[in-house]
Amino acid sequence: MDKIALRPAKIDGEGVLAQRSVNHDRMIGPADPAVLAVTDFAREAPVTVDQERPIDSALEDMVRFGVRALLVMHERRIVGLITSYDIQGERPLQFLQNSNYEHHRDIRVGHIMTPWSELPALEWSELQAAHAGELLGMLRHEALTHVLVIERGADRTVIVRGLISRARLQRQLRTSTDGIRPPVHAA
Repeated sequence: MDKIALRPAKIDGEGVLAQRSVNHDRMIGPADPAVLAVTDFAREAPVTVDQERPIDSALEDMVRFGVRALLVMHERRIVGLITSYDIQGERPLQFLQNSNYEHHRDIRVGHIMTPWSELPALEWSELQAAHAGELLGMLRHEALTHVLVIERGADRTVIVRGLISRARLQRQLRTSTDGIRPPVHAA
């Protein structure tokens, strides 16, 4: 019998998840398929957060996983989206001014997230026919930083297929926040 060199290791201390690679953003051109800009949840697990998590902890999660947005969950259902812009922008202060809460540390993700009913979305089937330049143009025109990509199940259930990040798309296209010309389509 062959000698086995592998041996189980003893685990000491706490366990944490490995950091996600943020180097997977392959460069694309404006005429390339828009689906190349999607974080496709059929291939890559989404990063989620519970709506009761403190916003500072959620921001730490974003840094650890190399993302700028988290799907917000409650009882295994998506209830919204929270971005680093939400946490680091005006929303926490606005929430404190309009609530009975007094301290930043008391603000939970669910207090300042964009609720499910207000999330912008694109149908996967429509996105498959679009180009990356068109997608960036739409994101800029609508002033969106993130958009859900959805499919419809057989029973009309909304299935979240993926997420598009304008910042990631701009990196992939090697563009800044100022204009990009839409792709020229052959007649």
